[in-house]
Amino acid sequence: MLQITDLTARVAGRLLIDHASLTLPTGTKAGLVGRNGAGKSTLFRVITGDLAPETGSVSFPKNTRLGQVAQEAPGTEDSLLDIVLAADTERVALLAEAETATDPTRIADIHVRLADIEAHSAEARASSILSGLGFDMAAQARPASSFSGGWRMRVALAAVLFSRPDLLLLDEPTNYLDLEGTLWLENFVQRYPYTVLVISHDRDVLNNAVSSIVHLDQQKLNFYRGDYDQFARQRAEKLELLQKSIAKQEAARKHMESFVERFRAKASKARQAQSRLKALEKMGPLQSIVEEHVTPFVFPAPEKQAASPIIRMENVAVGYQPGRPILKGLNLRIDTEDRIALLGQNGNGKSTFAKLLAERLQAEAGEVTRAPGLKIAFFAQHQIDDLRPAESAVQHVRRMMPDAAEAKVRAKVAQMGLPTVKMDTAAEKLSGGEKARLLMGLATLDAPNLLILDEPTNHLDIEARESLVFALNDYPGAVILISHDRHMVEATMDRLWIVGDGTVSRYDGDLEDYKKLILSGARTGGGAAGGAGSEPVEAEPQPQLSKVDQRRQAAERREALKPLKKKISQLEIQISRLQKTIADYDEKLADPSLYTKEPAKAAALNKQRTDAARTLSSCEEDWLALTEEHDAAMAAE
Repeated sequence: MLQITDLTARVAGRLLIDHASLTLPTGTKAGLVGRNGAGKSTLFRVITGDLAPETGSVSFPKNTRLGQVAQEAPGTEDSLLDIVLAADTERVALLAEAETATDPTRIADIHVRLADIEAHSAEARASSILSGLGFDMAAQARPASSFSGGWRMRVALAAVLFSRPDLLLLDEPTNYLDLEGTLWLENFVQRYPYTVLVISHDRDVLNNAVSSIVHLDQQKLNFYRGDYDQFARQRAEKLELLQKSIAKQEAARKHMESFVERFRAKASKARQAQSRLKALEKMGPLQSIVEEHVTPFVFPAPEKQAASPIIRMENVAVGYQPGRPILKGLNLRIDTEDRIALLGQNGNGKSTFAKLLAERLQAEAGEVTRAPGLKIAFFAQHQIDDLRPAESAVQHVRRMMPDAAEAKVRAKVAQMGLPTVKMDTAAEKLSGGEKARLLMGLATLDAPNLLILDEPTNHLDIEARESLVFALNDYPGAVILISHDRHMVEATMDRLWIVGDGTVSRYDGDLEDYKKLILSGARTGGGAAGGAGSEPVEAEPQPQLSKVDQRRQAAERREALKPLKKKISQLEIQISRLQKTIADYDEKLADPSLYTKEPAKAAALNKQRTDAARTLSSCEEDWLALTEEHDAAMAAE
């Protein structure tokens, strides 16, 4: 059990946690949520003893083993497998003692304890964890120094998972994982037998991996049972009830104050007036829940729509060294309103493909055809380091708009979501989320036709991620997305492409199919950490059929459903366009002067809106019928 009592903590004089208390029973899996800067990581530091609280205490049973990912990624010459095995210090110490022990009783005790901690299966367990995080057998034998920092952080994560602490603390563990690693980790945490407290802004992790939510809000810790979606509903209901209570209290207060003012000097009512005064003094104010405003993301619409296909590739190969392509045989097209998510392990070439689309890399073979006048915006998380540290957001924007008036420059910065007080702050002093907003705003400043986002969510909290979802859905151009945030992929993308086995191919399943594929142990190509195979898994293996027959039947079922899925996708695009068209009509018809100055035009617009609404209703009915047919076919499998 983790017991936090009357805890107060400050960092650099700033009060982050104020007399907060929390109890987590043994075996609880909880997500710790709160706005960026609320103090979540500070709470972890207090729990581990790295930061002394101002008041209160943190306690857990004696001999409880705590585990969290090391701040420094391992970069030694030891192999990855050896680094992970060394994380179980008890096993290492027992094995070393077994080599030198001479007392028969002690030797027996050592071997009993080694059996208790399953030392015989340690290598298999460590290898399985590394494999789940993207390292094949060859990679596990390589020294840690041969991997980049991001991959070494995965090794640090593998080490703490292997050590199986009684209280596992994970602080944004998915930030250095791809979607495949995130799916594996989510499944691992689900099955973990001990207590877990995880800081995460990934809705799917918080919905699938944990069974309770701890909300750090207004310097207090509030415990909610259930996943994140249940927490969000409970919090909304709590907010609504509290606002009603505040309104009632305010009405009662005003009534009492009015009574006192009217009858304070009247002898017959003096006693009642005094009674009301005492009641007013006892009526403590209810503290409302402060909902911080999240500035929306805004992506400007393309000034001119490019003709489809905006990009076409014919037998294209691309890489960083001549004659050694990372990807080859690319025969693809991207259309005006395509929404495509790129799947595949880190190292398979997703970022390489994105750079090819953005013209950061040139094809070494084949032909890439781009629509005339095509504008492309490219955002990659690592580009945050390319911001000029000493320059403010205003100075960054002014470089791109040298002739614009100061007011226009500042208006552009405001559209990016940076408040007035941060506009003149040096980039190096902005938070990660603020830097991401600035970089995204700079990338889209000239109203692109194609938006390429490579892991855009790493520094964004849940509310900011949701704002990004809305912005992507409102954006009328094409989008290519690389993200480990499954919720964002599902909420904004229409098509899935797999990058693996040295090429890019369309994936006909959905993300649930892809999750089954990953958790079955299959790999999506041979990237930096290896693996093979990209065929979607449709169902659990049937014992009476061979694997070859199962794959053949699954492929036949997918092929049979392709026309149906295509019709559904086409209807979804048509529905989206009709909704935008109707919104345009509504905006024009909302102008009162239209009916007096141009009545004929008003009548024509009204008829066009009616026709569009009728077509939309028909499309929605067709979509519903086809979706039910598709779901029934899937269920029958």
